[in-house]
Formats: sequence, C-alpha cells, structure tokens
Amino acid sequence: MSPKQDDSGWTEPKVTALLALADGTVLEGIGLGATGHAAGEVCFNTAMTGYEEILTDPSYAGQIITFTFPHIGNVGTNEEDIETVNLAATPGARGAILQAPITDPSNFRATRHLDAWLKARGVIGLCGIDTRALTALIREKGMPNAVIAHEPSGKFDLDALKKEARAWPGLVGMDLVPMVTSAQRFTWDETPWEWGKGYGRQTKPEFHVVAIDYGVKRNILRLLAGAGCKVTVVPAKTTAEEIFALNPDGVFLSNGPGDPAATGEYAVPAIRKLVESGTPTFGICLGHQMLGIALGGRTMKMHQGHHGANHPVKDLTTGKVEITSMNHGFAVDKDSLPKNVEQTHVSLFDGSNCGIALKDKPVFSVQYHPEASPGPRDSHYLFLRFVELMRARKARAA
Repeated sequence: MSPKQDDSGWTEPKVTALLALADGTVLEGIGLGATGHAAGEVCFNTAMTGYEEILTDPSYAGQIITFTFPHIGNVGTNEEDIETVNLAATPGARGAILQAPITDPSNFRATRHLDAWLKARGVIGLCGIDTRALTALIREKGMPNAVIAHEPSGKFDLDALKKEARAWPGLVGMDLVPMVTSAQRFTWDETPWEWGKGYGRQTKPEFHVVAIDYGVKRNILRLLAGAGCKVTVVPAKTTAEEIFALNPDGVFLSNGPGDPAATGEYAVPAIRKLVESGTPTFGICLGHQMLGIALGGRTMKMHQGHHGANHPVKDLTTGKVEITSMNHGFAVDKDSLPKNVEQTHVSLFDGSNCGIALKDKPVFSVQYHPEASPGPRDSHYLFLRFVELMRARKARAA
C-alpha cells in the first residue's frame, strides 16, 4: 500500500484509512481525525451545512456517517455548535466519511480545524473515496455494517477488519441510550442564539418541563427554554413516579440512538404512566418512536433511513409543508397505530409516518428535528403547540 507514481510524475496518495464492509467490500482512502478502528452502521447524510451538529448528535451513536456534500470542514469547528449535552458520553458518530480533503477553515466563528477537532473527540475520519458510489450502494442494499480504520503507516489486517465488520451485531435490538444519557438530573435555562448576543438565559419561566434524556440535543433544550420553560433534564431510566414528584407542567421525550423497541423495554412503561396521567407530553425522534410503542403501535427498521436537512414533511392538521432535518433509521409503522391515535405528519419522500397525536389527551410527537432549523424555522411552531397544551391544562386546573 505504498504510494505509486505514474509517467507524468503524479504520485498516488498513500492509503492510510479503510472502510471494510460486512460483505467483504473494502474502500481505500486517506485517514484523518483519530487513529484506530471502530465498527458501526454506515448511513449517508445529505445536509450541506451543520456537520459539527451532525457529528455531535447523540442519535448517531453506533453509526458511521457518509457526507454526500463534498466540502465538509470548510467553516471549521467551534465550541458553541456542539449538540451533545453529556460531554462525558460517547461523542456521537463513530466515524466520518468525506469525499474531499478538509480545507483550512474560513469562518469568523471557527476556533479549530475539523481534523484537529475529530482527533480531540476520538472520531475516525476517511476522505478520498467516491461518496456518490457509496451512497448509491446504501440506497440499493440498505445501510451496511462496517469497520472504519485509520492507520498512518498504511498497514492493515484486512482479514481481521472484515471479521470485525461481520461480527458487529447491527442496530436492531441494540439499546445505545445508556452510552449517551446523562448520569444525573440537572436544570437547563440557556435560550437560543441571537445575532450579536449569543445564547441567553431564561429568568422568568412560565412552565416547568421535565425532559427525559435519551440522548437529547442542546438546541432542543434551548428552544424549550426560549418558549418560557424551566427545564429539568433527567436520566433515561427515571421512573414515572420520580418525574411526578418533580411536579412538571409537561414532559418531553428526547431524541436518541439505537432500536426504540430495545430502549422501550424500560422506557415505555414510564411513558405509558405519563400519558395516562394526562400530563402534556411532546416527543421527538426516538421519543416519538417509543411514544408510538407506548400507545399500542410498533416500530420497524428502515431500508436506508432518513438523514439530511432537506426532507419535506406535510402537517396534516394544517396542510402546510415543512422542510425538515431528519436522522433516523427506525420508524413508527402507521398501519399499527390504534384508532385513538391520529397521524399528524407524513414524509413526502416515501409516505412514512412523521408525527402522531392522541385524540383524547394532550400528547403528540414528531419523527423529525424541529430544532435543527433547516427551513430555517418551519417547525418551531411545535414548541409553541406544546406550550399551549401546558397553558390549557393549567387554566383547567385553576
């Protein structure tokens, strides 16, 4: 695997990184970021911006991200755009696959080169491969299990890497939430970023929301705080009784990684009790999927998943179409939902379920990420819907 030179004098770059798929396919490239190797499920993300938020989204735990946009890293990284709340937890994605080498950052907010940032976070990177071909493979065959490896010497044990890729069990049946959830309860009051001001603080909250952390993103908590909420974040295995003791006006079910049916073994019983109590409840992503299970539905593994910032979703309650950010490989089976559950949102790409609501209780959820702002604010109304449900319940209790 040493560099090769042709007659013109051009030298082929030395192979220092590999992606070994479970079917035996090996893709060679140039390593960046951390060294070593990691197994995971390979998906592709079509977003043109927000790579730092994507790479630190806890929902990507257990996955290796292929970026279809070629110029990743050109605005550098900073400490403000990290989405991980629990900084001691798994950093999100297990690997990053890029088409082009990372250029020097060009943005006034940049504090670090993406390569250095990946090294510091222990994330393995690979560039110089045909990401279009890899994306086409995923579309045709589904998201493969693989091992991404970076070794500056260029010396790899291919047989061992292929064996590791074949042995990795995949995300079906895998509960990854313990890797990303917070270890203890804490309060959040930071509000969304504003030009010239940065992030603010919520000093006069109208409501108290308990957010169950299955891998929650910072900007979700910011939007809850910005909507007038004091937010208490609790670990994933917090019981319904412990949540009731905090006397919340509403409960938020967060995003997160892995198979919702696996995490649901301990999460769904608590969610059912919260729903039965009539407490206003709002879920996103994994929280949406587990709410679907709690209400009597089921979830299913998707062929290629939805990962990107250009997904059109129709709100069936208003008829409006939103451009949304998505990151999920499992979905709620809309045909499994009982009669008291209404489908509120649907993907205009493939017709899959993107939102549900109970007809007789203040409970709803969406599959996509309204806080990620691809529209840029098409979906922020969902936080206001949640607030209105809490306000109406308080008015009835007065």
